Amino acid sequence: MLDALEQALHERRPLQGAGLVHHSDRGSQYLALRYTERLAEAGVEPSVGSVGDSYDNALAETINGLFKTEVIHRRGPWRSFEAVEFATLEWVDWFNTRRLLEPIGNVPPAEAEARYFTQAAGQALATA
Repeated sequence: MLDALEQALHERRPLQGAGLVHHSDRGSQYLALRYTERLAEAGVEPSVGSVGDSYDNALAETINGLFKTEVIHRRGPWRSFEAVEFATLEWVDWFNTRRLLEPIGNVPPAEAEARYFTQAAGQALATA
């Protein structure tokens, strides 16, 4: 789990004090001391789901379902852990940077996010 966190921190390079929140379920791996310490070092605020609230992780469960449908079940059977790991990296990159999503204007999530921050920065300058 720490490797995935380090990869996300490297990819996103969050700013200290920028209000980044890491939401997870109440899995023990996310509550482990080393994991929560690393979140604190990176200036990331941990958030865990409520007990018994099935809506807390609806988005994550949707993404997991897409991943299983589009990668795990379609491309299996898998011959090694490394093959699954590589396919996962490819899919996440494709989903974030190339997959067009209709609800956000038929653009990839990374592009929609970049537009949002550009627009927010422009609005902040206009009101300053």
